Amino acid sequence: MIERVKTSGVSRAASHAAARRILAVDYGQKRIGLALSDELGVTAQPLSTLVRTNRRNDLRRVREICREHSVGLIIVGYPLHMTGAAGEMANQAERFSVRLGRELGLPVELVDERLTTWQAEQIAAETQSSRNKSRSLDDVAAAVLLRDYLERISARTQSPAGAKV
Repeated sequence: MIERVKTSGVSRAASHAAARRILAVDYGQKRIGLALSDELGVTAQPLSTLVRTNRRNDLRRVREICREHSVGLIIVGYPLHMTGAAGEMANQAERFSVRLGRELGLPVELVDERLTTWQAEQIAAETQSSRNKSRSLDDVAAAVLLRDYLERISARTQSPAGAKV
């Protein structure tokens, strides 16, 4: 997965230094999947799936979660096509990320989320019992997005100076 370098607000270096926890958002038309990092930015855990109501209420609920969990950075999944082209859902996710940054006053990054839903389905197939198969996977997809993001950040900080990861 390739990180899309598009931030709102604070510079990326400053945002990571200030981040206490990172919230990952898997934005959808009906639901918003959320995952949260630990304070050290090492692990990613599914948090919840919000059923969308309206923009104002959706933003209010995300704001409450950010305050409750001391979030310092939000990443929003950027659903590009396999070709890398942005479609309508990518445009909606981008608009939502801009609103989040403006309304919450937190840095927000768009991150390529290609194949996160597929990975979430694979994880669910391996771990869920048959009675839980109807459960939404949006929070798991957000956790996959966050895990991949944390791994890229960790690889960058551990690679020799100037090396591209």
